[in-house]
Amino acid sequence: MTPPTLPPLSEVIARHELTARRSLGQHFLLDPGLLARIVRAAGALEGRHVIEIGPGPGGLTRALLESSAASVSVVEIDRRAVAAMQELAALAGPRLHVIAGDALRLDLPALVPPPRQIVANLPYNVATPLLIAWLRQAAAFERMTLMFQQEVAERLAAAPDSEAYGRLSVLAQWTCAVALELRLPPSAFTPPPKVFSAVVSLLPHAAQPEPALFATMERLTAAAFGQRRKMLRAALRGGLGAEPAARLLAATGIDPTRRAETLSVAEFDRMARELAGYAAGTCISPR
Repeated sequence: MTPPTLPPLSEVIARHELTARRSLGQHFLLDPGLLARIVRAAGALEGRHVIEIGPGPGGLTRALLESSAASVSVVEIDRRAVAAMQELAALAGPRLHVIAGDALRLDLPALVPPPRQIVANLPYNVATPLLIAWLRQAAAFERMTLMFQQEVAERLAAAPDSEAYGRLSVLAQWTCAVALELRLPPSAFTPPPKVFSAVVSLLPHAAQPEPALFATMERLTAAAFGQRRKMLRAALRGGLGAEPAARLLAATGIDPTRRAETLSVAEFDRMARELAGYAAGTCISPR
């Protein structure tokens, strides 16, 4: 349990001059009830090693420490927040580990032993690249419970043939079961952002793609959704080349007049596997 002697978060913010910085995408969530709901969305944490990115003054960190998590490791790039976290660690004891660094440059699975989870209110300005990096190694995590701008969260959970469905939807749902857990208004944060936020849980599938196949899927979805209003034959031609695109569509039996947003994740999986085989010289023989 969190020690009763912890100072109020408002005092921590004032002492460490933790005014939120737009350049770091900072918006602090301080409401204990909402923070507890985020932790509950992560499921049972007993015996789990939790990684939090961008803890700021430590509101979510405190809620995680109140759980039964085996350890909580926080990664923070802001020196002011690092000092606040070190202060909290001195009070909270050995379960809390403070790592000063850039999460974009760190290998998170190397930081803690399994079973691992990520629970974080992500800085808006780096949320998407962080997520894609973690999806590449989704097998290393038991679950990810992450807060995004609501627009990004809706993309992650979007169904095919919807306006929000796109590259991020495919990559996330290809590797994880995605669920939108909680929506939060701007007024919940200090300072309030201009948009709503939402918490998403991502539960990695038991079977995960090999790194080469994931890279192929990234290339395929970038091409398919890069010109999403165009038919697949035109969109893929721009990203893959005219002849490989035509052979790929023929080999997978996908109508070249369809648009990317109408394809299911399973259809993208079929195309990525065929394309990966073509790159290795084992599929899509010349006609």
